[in-house]
Amino acid sequence: MTGLLEVGRIGRPHGLRGELLVTLTSTEESRVAPGSRLRAGDRELIVASSRPHQGRWIVGFEGCDRREDADLLVGAVLLGAAPPAGADPDALWVHELVGREVVEPDGTSRGVVEAVQANPASDLLVLASGALVPLTFLRGRDDDGRLVVEVPAGLFDLDAPAG
Repeated sequence: MTGLLEVGRIGRPHGLRGELLVTLTSTEESRVAPGSRLRAGDRELIVASSRPHQGRWIVGFEGCDRREDADLLVGAVLLGAAPPAGADPDALWVHELVGREVVEPDGTSRGVVEAVQANPASDLLVLASGALVPLTFLRGRDDDGRLVVEVPAGLFDLDAPAG
């Protein structure tokens, strides 16, 4: 597999038959459909079974039939194939957001994205300055590829030192 991106994380084992709890970081539930191929480190995993469970997925992988097999995968990051060329040009992928400059509509630079943090209400852009910007305020990309955000007044002042 080439062109991989993070699609989920493996949590704790579920039961004694090698199943694991998986938290998807992808909106594509098909990532854990039976037959899907994923990578965890240097190991290729093929999904044998999956079902939703309390906001996560219970996933069984081929060759992972015992609790001891499952224990070896706990904490692994699951990687899947990147979207094909020509996919929705307006879609934003986490791997494309990290490293991008964030600007306001008037061009004021607010910093560079270091990470995207999962959050129930809206995922957050984590800027190098430590500022957090909900993705709901992202308006798109400008001609230079910078991320344009339209935030409520004072959002970037929350982290300013009291004076």
